[in-house]
Amino acid sequence: MISQLEGTIIHTDSKSVVIDVHGVGYKVWIGSESLQKMAKVGRETVRIWTYLSVRETALDLYGFANAEELETFELLITISGIGPKTAAGILNVVSIATIRGAIASNDPSYLTKVAGIGRKNAEKIVRELSDKIGVLESDTPIESMRHESDVIEALKSLGYAEREARDALKKVPADAGSAGERVKKALKILSNK
Repeated sequence: MISQLEGTIIHTDSKSVVIDVHGVGYKVWIGSESLQKMAKVGRETVRIWTYLSVRETALDLYGFANAEELETFELLITISGIGPKTAAGILNVVSIATIRGAIASNDPSYLTKVAGIGRKNAEKIVRELSDKIGVLESDTPIESMRHESDVIEALKSLGYAEREARDALKKVPADAGSAGERVKKALKILSNK
């Protein structure tokens, strides 16, 4: 099992990187947030955590910025009906803190925002991971998650795509205040694009 790679990024595209490790190029599927961090690094040495998915027709490497993301990914793929691509898609859209908050509040609606995750799968994730993922005190409080959901819905009602809204919201400081204040700051970010 390949669990970590350290090398130089020699190629990037919208969903993956190729990392040169002593003359061997490994293609690693990676989320957009981690990909943006790696694209800034350029030709410097990078280290990423990986998961090797073995299928009949392919060996796919999935990359993560830290061990916590990898552990959450591995928990998600233990759920029937959630494969590596879906789990990676979930982590690309929803933070680990949001997943923990959804489980703590027993509210799958935070997970239904992910493409390909319907109500039944979201409920299954919350139910099956409730005893596996602990909720840490430092995690996003439930009220903050509701604000996040409200801000995204407000931005969508103004005509922005959900991905645009989420990307803008990631750039708004967590202590930005009420949902209304966060909407204003997100709109400012979106208008500067």
